[in-house]
Amino acid sequence: MCRMLQEFPLVEDSFSRFPSQSNIYGLCQAGEQQLLAATLKGKVVCFRYQELLQKMRPVAKEVQFTYIPVDAEIVSIDAFKKSPPKRGLVVGITFIKDSGDKATPFLNIYCDYEPGSEFNLESIAQSCLNLELQFTPFQLYHTEVQCDEGRETVFLLSGHDQRIHLYKENASLHQFEEQPVEKLFPELEQLPSNVLWMDMLCISGGRRLSAFGCQNGCVGLALVNQTGPVVLQSWRVQFDSPVSTVLLFPLSQTGAAQSSGEKSVELQGFNLLVTSTIEMAVVYRDIQEHGLSHSMYLSESDQWDVVLCALVIDLDFDNQKEVLLGTYGQELLCYKFYPGGSGGDGQFQLQWRQSFNSPLLSITYLDLTGDGLRELAVLTLKGLHILQHSLTSCADFLLEQLAQRVSVLMGNSEMESVKPVDTEEEDATLRKKDTHTAQPLSL
Repeated sequence: MCRMLQEFPLVEDSFSRFPSQSNIYGLCQAGEQQLLAATLKGKVVCFRYQELLQKMRPVAKEVQFTYIPVDAEIVSIDAFKKSPPKRGLVVGITFIKDSGDKATPFLNIYCDYEPGSEFNLESIAQSCLNLELQFTPFQLYHTEVQCDEGRETVFLLSGHDQRIHLYKENASLHQFEEQPVEKLFPELEQLPSNVLWMDMLCISGGRRLSAFGCQNGCVGLALVNQTGPVVLQSWRVQFDSPVSTVLLFPLSQTGAAQSSGEKSVELQGFNLLVTSTIEMAVVYRDIQEHGLSHSMYLSESDQWDVVLCALVIDLDFDNQKEVLLGTYGQELLCYKFYPGGSGGDGQFQLQWRQSFNSPLLSITYLDLTGDGLRELAVLTLKGLHILQHSLTSCADFLLEQLAQRVSVLMGNSEMESVKPVDTEEEDATLRKKDTHTAQPLSL
């Protein structure tokens, strides 16, 4: 059945052109309301909104991170806020310095320990731990993990040495150190190939879902008990081309209504999105129950060249998440899951697509303006696009939601006002019956 595509629901607010191109590892959120974008020619641009002349205006400013040579090519960038009770913003940047006779890779970790400067990006950029690497870096990724000291956020860095490297803070020395990855992530031992992308998701019961996609097309998934830690289950599946993205996400769907007339229930399962360089994107549904055996393909996702980035968010405020795919063919694709009737599996259907003027490298969703509405940031080869929700559409949606809430409240209010009357009448009737019955017994 052919479906008409919906209109693109966002409007472009700004575009920042970069001095040189970026790559798929070149965008990250830094704090609540700012982005960091890295370019191959050693430049890092901070993007945020600032109030100027009583208006919120976009500002893109280069940040001078120390110990990045002018001839360096930045490979990846990532940032995170330390897990409480620790304070501070941590930024990691990998780059390759070309010395002429050889290229030397480095990882720089920036963190300011001075009270009052822990979140000051300008101060953080001057406080650097410079680590020379023995491998070519790929994705720099952060995740929170359960350690002996409590919850802590760490860096994971994949490399061309077919390994993933763990960098954890040594609080007593005020610096980050490399530690054996199997100490906290046993599922990342014995990798089949170079990992191009990884993702992790903490779930209930102190457990973790871990996924990785490899250069040889292998996708790995593991369920881990973080106490120990111990791998509870693991799965592998083989693709015919390098894996560009893996993304773990929950997806709610409405269950069948009960025969007693009760409201339908919301069922939530965890899923894995996998994109590769030549094949259609696929979602593995309910991975805790089915592993990697229950797959759903996203039709037409292979029609616009390689899918380079992905995101799963609720873009239309209906409490159902959409899957966004960014392609080298300059298209942003949006898919929505529609449950099947009568026990069917359902399917992901293409809702809309939007064209850009260059390949899409990375996408993220955050509230840059601080107004409660998130913006969609799209990093392309030429720069950074900031897309906003239409205020008219959002106002209409809000009024519709308020009207529904008022209707429900009014209905509940009417029921409450009617209920005491019915109860009083019923009590009076019962009293009359009791009195009428009691009189003959007293004679």
